[in-house]
Amino acid sequence: MSYDIKAIDAVVNIWTDEANAIRPDSNRDFFTGKIGVDQSTYTGISHEEMLRRMDAAGIEVSFLIANKSGQMGLPGSSFIPYEMVAEAVKAHPDRFKGLAGVDPTQGMKGVKELERAVNDLGFIGAHWYPHWFDMPINHARIYPFYAKCVELDIPIQMQVGQSLVYNPERRLRSTGRPILLDDVACDFPELVLIGIHVGIPWTTEMIAMAWKHPNVYIGSDAHGPKYWPQEFVHYINTYGKHKVIFGTDFPVLDFERTRKEIEDLGLRPESLKLFLRDNTARIYKL
Repeated sequence: MSYDIKAIDAVVNIWTDEANAIRPDSNRDFFTGKIGVDQSTYTGISHEEMLRRMDAAGIEVSFLIANKSGQMGLPGSSFIPYEMVAEAVKAHPDRFKGLAGVDPTQGMKGVKELERAVNDLGFIGAHWYPHWFDMPINHARIYPFYAKCVELDIPIQMQVGQSLVYNPERRLRSTGRPILLDDVACDFPELVLIGIHVGIPWTTEMIAMAWKHPNVYIGSDAHGPKYWPQEFVHYINTYGKHKVIFGTDFPVLDFERTRKEIEDLGLRPESLKLFLRDNTARIYKL
């Protein structure tokens, strides 16, 4: 299928053999069972294969996350090195951009690493998972990272909504209540905050935060478009058309499947273009 609008996918996991060797194998059941990622994808794909799949779905650019999933040493935790994502971006600069994962427990060491990722490695934004660190979005330990993002003039993505059981050895609380963005947005009005994963089951809260605050946006990844709450589809299509960005959280969602399901929503042409491309390009200054 061909697509008139070339999309920007703002939430993508690097999934090479090298990256997967870092991830704990205990997460396999979550990805292949709970989420339904097929075995051939889960075991690893090359950058070239990812680009082929992007092309088939009309995705021109993907943001690769050097994610930090939990404090190192705890069950299920893993870090994707900044350098691994930087190498992918260097090899395909027109197709990949880098997002730097942060670990609030690292304190100022982590803040300095974020600064290096942006200034030396060319990363265009930050990313963090509140539930992996058992911290709410407004926890004091993440505030130095928010301040550094303002200083670096970069957006930060964070998971909002419920978390799942990724590893039975460590059951994580759902710390990502979207309403907590109210504190952060009030304290950092200059900071671009993107609540990814739609905010399910608190999508109405997430919409309320994006509607209230000029600096708060919603990422649409991780939940299949055909299952999105109706109020979210309405928001994308009408008064929230400038506040939502496209993502898959690949391989959680397949590129082609996600793009087709979005087409099936019947969004207005202007809203569709803003959602798939223009909002992300504006927010990340591409």
